[in-house]
Amino acid sequence: FQQLSVFDPSQLRNIVIFAVMALVVVVSIVIVTEAQRPIKVHYSRREAQGAQTSVSSFIPFRVNQAGVIPIIFAVSLILLPSTFGRFFERSPNIFLANLAQEMQRLFTPGGNIYSAVYFLLVIIFTYFYTTVAFNTKQISEMLMKQGGFLPGIRPGSPTKKYLDYVSLRITLFGAIFLGIIAVLPSIGQRLTGMDNLLIGGTGILIVVAVILETTKQIESQLVMSDYDAFLKRRG
Repeated sequence: FQQLSVFDPSQLRNIVIFAVMALVVVVSIVIVTEAQRPIKVHYSRREAQGAQTSVSSFIPFRVNQAGVIPIIFAVSLILLPSTFGRFFERSPNIFLANLAQEMQRLFTPGGNIYSAVYFLLVIIFTYFYTTVAFNTKQISEMLMKQGGFLPGIRPGSPTKKYLDYVSLRITLFGAIFLGIIAVLPSIGQRLTGMDNLLIGGTGILIVVAVILETTKQIESQLVMSDYDAFLKRRG
């Protein structure tokens, strides 16, 4: 009740901005987390009578293939300069002490340099992790061994080049999105001018991912339960 009595109507605009940003962030995270580019694959099958048939499938390539891992890696690196500054700011060596103080000043959370470097690190780690998780060479070799091919693309090296091309384009959008999520608290602070109204984009990303995965698991269990009940009725 005390907070209501001291409420400043002039801050209503900031609260509205915060609420709109929070809603946009949640919706955007849900869309990007679920967004994927299906890459069609054909498999040739030879039947007993000698006839050759083709079976189609898809390789799901998520826009946000890396999840929250690039942000975690980027945070680990972006905090090193300020940590260095705190350790050596009282060093008897004047040059080292000045360097430490300058590092603390430049890499203050929310500052321009801090946000820019943080954003770039997230993009770099997103590409790095996606390259490791989505091994196009391994996928192209596996498709060739299983008799699979992409429509209009020759098996082997051309398939790998095409997958690299698709990966490069889709990951760019996902990397930029993760970079924006990472620096979102700084953006929110500058728009509202309030430190106590910060949108933790990384935390929301983790929560949304967990909720979506839990929902899928529940739906899967419900489908299996309905299927078991159907079999019992048939039996």
